[in-house]
Amino acid sequence: MTRVLEVVTERWPIAGVFAIARGAKTEATVVVATIRDGSIAGRGECVPYARYGESPERVAAAIRSLAPGISAGIDRSALRELMPAGAARNAVDCALFDLEAKRDGRSAAEIAGLSRPAPLETAYTISLGHPTAMAAAARLAGNRPILELKLGGAGDPERLAAVRQAAPAARLIVDANESWSPETFAANMAAAVEARVEVIEQPLPADADDLLFGAPRPIPVCADESVHVGDDLARLIGGYDAVNVKLDKTGGLTTALELVRHARLLGLKIMAGCMVGTSLGMAPAMLLAQQADFVDLDGPLLLARDRVPGLRYEGSRVFPPARELWG
Repeated sequence: MTRVLEVVTERWPIAGVFAIARGAKTEATVVVATIRDGSIAGRGECVPYARYGESPERVAAAIRSLAPGISAGIDRSALRELMPAGAARNAVDCALFDLEAKRDGRSAAEIAGLSRPAPLETAYTISLGHPTAMAAAARLAGNRPILELKLGGAGDPERLAAVRQAAPAARLIVDANESWSPETFAANMAAAVEARVEVIEQPLPADADDLLFGAPRPIPVCADESVHVGDDLARLIGGYDAVNVKLDKTGGLTTALELVRHARLLGLKIMAGCMVGTSLGMAPAMLLAQQADFVDLDGPLLLARDRVPGLRYEGSRVFPPARELWG
């Protein structure tokens, strides 16, 4: 039976507005790759990201270009030789994982050589906004044990203080999305210390983070935009303490697991992160997250609706995917 590739672009409304230092959006645009082999279908979802030069149109076209290879039976190993790391390869890699699991009657975890996944506690995102608005959002999320604050540079000390006052018991992690500068770094870091922040994601631009290699880091700093694949890791040593591993950056679960192993050998902590997408995009990341120090897989919680079936969330506790969803 010849395998058939299908590619669909979907738009999912966000509950309210998702805002970070680079802008705001009210819907999540995802590209889904489906590989059919007779009655069996494997699926993978990706989120094209403009920060990395991606668009839904280009990503969908890149996936469609693989149709002859998919028909010929390429596997995940061959895929990495045909396509660079990024969102397009992620969708196909995860679809191949799902197809293999369903075809062979084994779980994706078993195929990857991993233990059976367990439920995990995910961070919950508080979007960038005025300190008063962020404090109000933190109060509404007061029953969630871990909050991730999106910061924006100027005004961050006020945001941190307001959220900490509104959620005194919550564990806090922050994501600056490259918005800090050498001029604001010390004051923002001091405010993060005062707010008992546990980790800071990508405070400085990826191409201008030399300050991290000399300045005190009283709070661990996590690379996000600065790390995509294993070859990026060596440059981070001495300036970063952790790496945020996202499937859309690594180009799929296959290479994400390799990146985690390499990062661990270098003594780096791991955050399992995500773009804003549906449960289909989060499901493979649940395998990655089993090995993470910080878990940020709240994408479906930020949507007005999720696909069905989706991941099961009980508060901030997320459960491994059912076979019908993925893997």
